[in-house]
Amino acid sequence: MTVGFLSGGAVALVFFLIIGLIVLSIILSFVPIGLWISALAAGVRVGIFSLVGMRLRRVKPKRVIEPLIKARKAGIQVTTNQLESHYLAGGNVDRVVDALIAAQRADISLTFERCAAIDLAGRDVLEAVQMSVNPKVIETPFIAGVAMNGIEVKAKARITVRANIERLVGGAGEETIVARVGEGIVSTIGSSQHHTSVLENPDRISRTVLDKGLDSGTAFEILSIDIADVDVGKNIGADLQTEQAVADKNIAQAKAEERRAMAVAEEQEMKARVQEMRAKVVEAESKVPLAFAIALEKGHISVSEYYDLKNIEADTSMRDSINKLTNPTQYNDKE
Repeated sequence: MTVGFLSGGAVALVFFLIIGLIVLSIILSFVPIGLWISALAAGVRVGIFSLVGMRLRRVKPKRVIEPLIKARKAGIQVTTNQLESHYLAGGNVDRVVDALIAAQRADISLTFERCAAIDLAGRDVLEAVQMSVNPKVIETPFIAGVAMNGIEVKAKARITVRANIERLVGGAGEETIVARVGEGIVSTIGSSQHHTSVLENPDRISRTVLDKGLDSGTAFEILSIDIADVDVGKNIGADLQTEQAVADKNIAQAKAEERRAMAVAEEQEMKARVQEMRAKVVEAESKVPLAFAIALEKGHISVSEYYDLKNIEADTSMRDSINKLTNPTQYNDKE
């Protein structure tokens, strides 16, 4: 009896120990005890119930507490609510804290609200702070412009820019800077009388572009624009003149062909008219015998007059035949 009782008590004890371990593991997985201890060790007071509340609000406590510890160690005063609200808004809490630390070390005035707004706007706030300290160099591709004498000039520029923290939200990006500098290079080359003046003084492009204030409305401040390379391209003016000459020639040929076609059409029309007139002559000649017959019948002409007329026609036909034999070229030309 004693042995059976002890064995039953041991089984119950083991059962309750297993249940206790399961409940403890569930509590430890829900309540980040290790994170709470790390915060206390770092001198950051965070209540255990605050961590539980983060779990209930579907906030990962590690994403908030670790940046909070980093900020407090750097001497930056931020609250748990600020970091948690930025996390819930979809921001990168760790990057914002790193940017605040970098700005403090560089003696740049930057508040948490401003930094969070820049991060939520989709810009890399840490890179922006680093660019404020260490300016960035943007290299443009070769930008071609045509001087007034028709020679193409290609220029490549290096733009040194510094991030403007105040204009990061709503300011234009690097593409706008490159486009504006390209426009300034093209207009400067285009206003030059001769391409050699651009080759002799490439700094003229830099001065002209800088004077235009191309960084207005952008998230950057242009510190300098340096012309890295200048090349001479094609003779655009000569190419355009050549193309225009070819076009004029094609137009002249087309007009000449049109006139030739009109002349051929007019010639054919004249031949048709000649054939029409010949047909009318033949038709008129076919009525002559009938007219003679009627005239003879009515006594308008005598038989002797009719034969005299026939003799004249025969004589005329004979003279034509003789002329054709003696002057064949003249008759061929007439035909």
